[in-house]
Amino acid sequence: MSRQKIIVILGQTSTGKSDFAVEIAKLINGEIISADSRQVYKGMNLGTGKITKKEMRGVPHHLLDVASPHQVFSVNDFQKIANKKIAEIIKKGKIPIICGGTGFYIDSIVNGTIFPKVPPNKTLRAKLKKLSLIELNQYLEKLDPSRFKTIDKNNHVRLIRAIEIAKTLGKVPSINEGSLGFPQRPSFLKIGLTLPPEILKERINNRLLARLKKGMLREIENLHKNGLSWKRMKALGLEYRYGALYLQNKILKDEMIQKINSESWYYAKRQKTWFKRDQNIIWVNPTKNKEKNIALKTVKEFLKENPF
Repeated sequence: MSRQKIIVILGQTSTGKSDFAVEIAKLINGEIISADSRQVYKGMNLGTGKITKKEMRGVPHHLLDVASPHQVFSVNDFQKIANKKIAEIIKKGKIPIICGGTGFYIDSIVNGTIFPKVPPNKTLRAKLKKLSLIELNQYLEKLDPSRFKTIDKNNHVRLIRAIEIAKTLGKVPSINEGSLGFPQRPSFLKIGLTLPPEILKERINNRLLARLKKGMLREIENLHKNGLSWKRMKALGLEYRYGALYLQNKILKDEMIQKINSESWYYAKRQKTWFKRDQNIIWVNPTKNKEKNIALKTVKEFLKENPF
């Protein structure tokens, strides 16, 4: 029995994943499933770099705008909806393309990881909330060194949740080889986009300036007017964290820009650390046409092998 085929486009922030995924989707009659932990939220468009209708070029996109920013959307939520969308796309005779930079989300599909539901531990959370960022990081590093390497070390909420899970499970979640509802695990082709550090840094800065020009701060202000607390904004990270601080007159605009750029670069380095563990990723510099063409050829060859 032939295996189902799924394409994965991954990589660091600002490498051009969305455009490349659309290009591939147009070529192979695919539909795209976003694997971005913040683009799932409604109203968070400019700050997350969410693809526009025009940029989609008629290609259906899924897992965008599926949750309220007031609520926490977990990897379990993503996995459940993404698996359902994959099955629907295949049923239509199209190719699923997972595209994003949230490694945890991507691994939940590619590896079929089971995430046991760990209920909130209010007593533990109350104790952890009293700890500083440094103390939380040290605590998590002792409990789960692997998760510590990839987590946002400035995010109190994620650090506390990671500690809560590590203390409850005491081990890395197991793998479910039978997920996605197919007799065999699907076959995945993973293409990673990569750029030289100096080019990536420039892109991160230019992207931020473009978002500010388009009204990113108005977007953040509107989210707050619609009931999203400054505290929740902080948890959502990066543009929302520092944009909120600026709007509260707690930092200057130049400091906001500097903070977002430095944190984005730090995030990009964490993404690189996460993805470099996987030896099956084919890395491509999207600014080099020769490498792009080889990647497109690889996609075609992958789909021809044991076609469904």
